[in-house]
Amino acid sequence: MSGSTFTRQMTIPEWEALFPDDDACKAYLTRRRWPDGVVKCPRCGNDKVWELKGRPFHWQCNACGPRDYRFSVLVGTVFENTNIGLRQWFKVIYLMLTSKKGISSLQIQRIMGFGSYRTALYVTHRIRAAFTDPDFRKLIGIVQVDETYIGGKNKNRHADKKTDGRGGAGKAIVMGAIERGGNVVARIVAHTDQGQAEAFINEVVSEKVDLVATDESGLYVKVGKKRKHASVNHMRGEYVRGNVNTCSIDGFWSLIKRGIIGTFHNVSRKYPPLYVAEFEWRFNNRDNADIFGAAVARC
Repeated sequence: MSGSTFTRQMTIPEWEALFPDDDACKAYLTRRRWPDGVVKCPRCGNDKVWELKGRPFHWQCNACGPRDYRFSVLVGTVFENTNIGLRQWFKVIYLMLTSKKGISSLQIQRIMGFGSYRTALYVTHRIRAAFTDPDFRKLIGIVQVDETYIGGKNKNRHADKKTDGRGGAGKAIVMGAIERGGNVVARIVAHTDQGQAEAFINEVVSEKVDLVATDESGLYVKVGKKRKHASVNHMRGEYVRGNVNTCSIDGFWSLIKRGIIGTFHNVSRKYPPLYVAEFEWRFNNRDNADIFGAAVARC
């Protein structure tokens, strides 16, 4: 986006030095989860927990009877109950964050040496699920709203998967809103109609917004009832009129589409929300100098 400055991330040698083994990763995760120390039991909330000296990164709560409850730093995270080392998880997070257009699970399998594609898909999908943000702040200021379709081109599908429809037939529908110079919110929706568009805008855009800018689509004719609204007419070759344009949200769509087509190639119809969440989170943290630490904290 215009005005953005480049935010440097860790290099691979810096990452390797910071996380030489699993214990270093567990220490980092402990600091991220509990910066003031482990002061409450994650199961019952009891404020008297004891560190187990004989088992590093493990604690005990005596209030979770009838038996004492022992827990590790991994409890309640995406890393819990897996046979994959924490350092491997951290490396996958690093690879996903440093790839602007994403990195495929097949490539993750090759780089990490996972025994199967299923393992790589399991890891990447759990990380993507952690990136979803249900506690976002509603957008204010000048907000651009638009919709797009993601998925393979109909002409490239196998004969038994081609559709007779045009445009977005057989694709996932995504609605997005972006605050000028700020964050984006994107959601998979079931239909493209005025009701769906109105519900999305009511969910993610504050009524105190300065302006909602859209294109000429009939989806947005009701926006002006609650919010100041203006549109540009792409059909007539109009793309910018003062503060009214959809350039920023179009730029975000291009990132997703280049990622889907050029990196992931094929996305199952079950998983578009996870991929959209990944692109949304990475975009919203583009200026975060500690993007890796923020990602680990979400996991």
